[in-house]
Parts: sequence; structure tokens; C-alpha cells
Amino acid sequence: MSRQVTGRTGLLCLLGSPVAHSISPAMHNEACALLDLDYTYLAFDVAPDRLAEAVEGLKALGVRGFNVTMPHKTAAAALCERLSPAARICGAVNTVVNEGGSLVGHTTDGEGYMRSAREAGFQPEGKRMVQLGADGAGTAVLVQAALDGMAAIDVFNPRDAFWPRAERVVAELERASQCRVVLHDLDDREALRTCLGQADLLVNTTPVGMERIPGCLIPDASWLHAGLTVSDVIYQPRETQLLRMAREAGLKTFNGMYMLLHQGAASFRLWTGREMPIQQIREKYFQ
Repeated sequence: MSRQVTGRTGLLCLLGSPVAHSISPAMHNEACALLDLDYTYLAFDVAPDRLAEAVEGLKALGVRGFNVTMPHKTAAAALCERLSPAARICGAVNTVVNEGGSLVGHTTDGEGYMRSAREAGFQPEGKRMVQLGADGAGTAVLVQAALDGMAAIDVFNPRDAFWPRAERVVAELERASQCRVVLHDLDDREALRTCLGQADLLVNTTPVGMERIPGCLIPDASWLHAGLTVSDVIYQPRETQLLRMAREAGLKTFNGMYMLLHQGAASFRLWTGREMPIQQIREKYFQ
């Protein structure tokens, strides 16, 4: 669907590195065309040491807003004048809105995940979740799940560079939500198995299971139980080893594909005030 770019056409964009693989330009440009909105969405590969310069340039150009992807989500938060409650707790953003020259940072990754969970039939209110990983999108998932009414979340993360941030986020959530959040060392296998036995939802937010990092953090299906919903934020491959194991055990599963769709729809709403035509975008790009 082609549109005429004019002198009035507004700019939306993505900043990250790498970005050539991103589906965001196709998704957002299609949505703008379907709704007859005069915007064009482009992707820019920006090195970390040029991010502040790039953001200042976009601000000077008066762009309506932009997405931020790896490795810039944390650094971009520091360049915003204001942050949404979820972005403030995360300390990271994936969506920035230019409000009359003032940059407001949001995180829609968690919103996208929770929307996809509800679509899969999982209602978070009063439920228990086990989350594997607390870096990147994992932090956004953790924060939104707590804010959306999850009763308890057990987070398992390696004692890596993200551990101090995870500790801070957990402490923030204890104050900002009614959810009980506990951080565990991923190496504590006994605690992981115990928590899984009590959980309603398992989500993997680590890169383990991607095509470049094959594997599964759950040893075998005996760690899973009937009634557990199993999810993965990974969408390439569509079915990770974790999801295949859960499906073969008869459990309900969902991957990260619709998280990607819904986080984009949330960004689109923030910029345009319009709802993305989800069904048409889903049928064209997410089948």
C-alpha cells in the first residue's frame, strides 16, 4: 500500500543496532496507510556513542516519536525529560513521545507481553508467575505483570551485571504494587523446581532458546505440572525447546510473536492517539 510523502509528512522511527531485521517499519507504515495517517516510519542504525546526538537531532527536527531497541533502552531513558511509571521502575524505555519538545519515555514491552498472555487465555489477577531472566525486555515483563495484578512473582536471574538492577526493580515493585516479588539465583535449582510447582505461569525472558543460543533452562517435563501455562518472549524460532516440551506435555503455550505486535500497537497509540488495526497487521505480518 503506497502513500505520497509530502512536506507535511511526519516522521516516526526506530533507533538501535542492528535494526535491518526489524519488522517495525513494515508494521507501522502499514498501519499509517490503513488509517490514512500522514507519517513515515524509518529505522536508523545508531552506535551507542552517537545515541545522545541522534536523539537531540530528532528532537530538533520535531519528530512525533520513536522506538528504541537494543542496546539503547537504558541510555535512552536518561535522555527523556519524563518517564511513565513503568519506565521509571524499569529504568529503560522502548518508546519515546515528543510532547512539544519534551521527551516522554515509555516501556510497552511489558504491556505487549501481558496483552498476548490475555489473548492466550491467561488472566494474571491473583496468579503466581515464575520468570526466567530479568534483563532487557524481562524487566518490562516483570514490572507490568506486577502492576497488572499478579499476586506473586519469583524471578530467577544469574548473578550477572543485571543482578543489581533486578534487586532495585524488585524493591521498587514491593512499594509500587501489591505483588510479592522475590529474586532468586538461577543456579538455585531446588528453589526453581519448588516455585514452578506453585506457579500458574512460566515465562522465559532469557535468550536461551534462540537459534543462536539453543537449549532450555528447564531440565525436563517433570518440572512442569498440569494447569501451568508456559510462554517465551522469543519468536525466532516460533517454538523453542521449552515451548515444544510444554506442548508435548499437554500444556498451553505461547511465544513472543504477539508480544511484538502488541508492544508496537501500544507505541502507535501513544504517538497517534489511534488504535492500530491489529487484525489486519496480524494477518499480513504475524501468521
